[in-house]
Amino acid sequence: MYLFTLFFLTALALGLGVQLWLLQRHRKAVETHREQVPDAFRERITLAEHQKAAAYTLSKTGLYRIELPLQTIPLLLLTLGGGIGMLQAFWIDLLASPLAAGIALILSAFLILGLFDLPFSVWRTFVLEKEFGFNRTTPARFIKDLVLQVLLLVALGTPLLWAILWLMQEAGELWWLAAWLVWIGFTLAITWLYPSLIAPLFNRFTPLQEGELKQRVQQLLERCGFTSSGIFVMDGSRRSGHGNAYFTGFGKQKRIVFYDTLLAHLEHAETEAVLAHELGHFKRRHIVKQLALSALLGLAGLAVLGWLSGELWFYRGLGVNSDSNALALLLFLLVTPVFTQFLHPLLALLSRRYEFEADDFARLQTGAEPLISALVKLYRENASTLTPDPLYSAFHDSHPPAPVRVAQLNSKT
Repeated sequence: MYLFTLFFLTALALGLGVQLWLLQRHRKAVETHREQVPDAFRERITLAEHQKAAAYTLSKTGLYRIELPLQTIPLLLLTLGGGIGMLQAFWIDLLASPLAAGIALILSAFLILGLFDLPFSVWRTFVLEKEFGFNRTTPARFIKDLVLQVLLLVALGTPLLWAILWLMQEAGELWWLAAWLVWIGFTLAITWLYPSLIAPLFNRFTPLQEGELKQRVQQLLERCGFTSSGIFVMDGSRRSGHGNAYFTGFGKQKRIVFYDTLLAHLEHAETEAVLAHELGHFKRRHIVKQLALSALLGLAGLAVLGWLSGELWFYRGLGVNSDSNALALLLFLLVTPVFTQFLHPLLALLSRRYEFEADDFARLQTGAEPLISALVKLYRENASTLTPDPLYSAFHDSHPPAPVRVAQLNSKT
């Protein structure tokens, strides 16, 4: 057995063990507190609503506990099981161009991984979400969304893969630096195009109607110095009962989007507070910081790939008996999450810090109470648990737990 094979399997087993242990802790914490609403929420959330959130969380984590170990099977079959070698032979025989065969190899590998995940997605949507009253999609719409996602993967992934593989072949030892610039340009282009070209493929976006809410929103935008290409309501209710709000794009393509399910449950002042929170991310330059961090991590990753692509032990250690640019890129994409999963707590910590800063910005704009009220309603309507395990939350959650977040807001009133 190659040393890197042992290293890979150890990281895979360790990561799986940690995840299952955290899941068990989380389930125990939710189960332990399901019979009593936390003191800070007793006047806002009923015991029945709290118990629904607990049951929903336990059902989701129960499914995830099955899904986690099964997710390792396709990864091992593709790598150490020889699946990539068989795929490569198939595409080389079918396509005359090595570049085209490489692109097809990478895309087909990820489509296979998607097929393995499909049964869980179907169960999650049509059984679990339906059981708790959240699913509103139909099998026809689910299939349509799936087909659109595959077409987008091919349409957007093909030119990006072509550019990177061509650079790996033609740009010399520093190809990874040129590839990083291409990736940055691609990311910015997708971010710019997403609001007007990609998102409308899946949802309808209707301009927010004239009235008190729109006036409040426009006044908030003026106070914050934020300009956008419009304020839109998204028909999220076509697929789910979950609600949210966000802004997307950059430059003149910035859009503010409210889920219709969100507007159905919040008062105008609460909606304004939620938007103020989202604007807080913009004003505190969190989006720019996240893009910069992503760019630095991408640069580091491509530099590592530049080194690994010339090392035979990298290929052999992952069950591949030949080497090529496409194989190096595919193997790197497949196994990187196995090793980077241990960075999740640090990234989650940074994200929660940003959430606190955005909450504080919203408090200064609209006051603490409207935001607290909105957050409690969102936790309630989305059946989000109020009692997560602290370690599980620290590892996974990009947002602070509800009690911590509300206590932070209350401490500044």
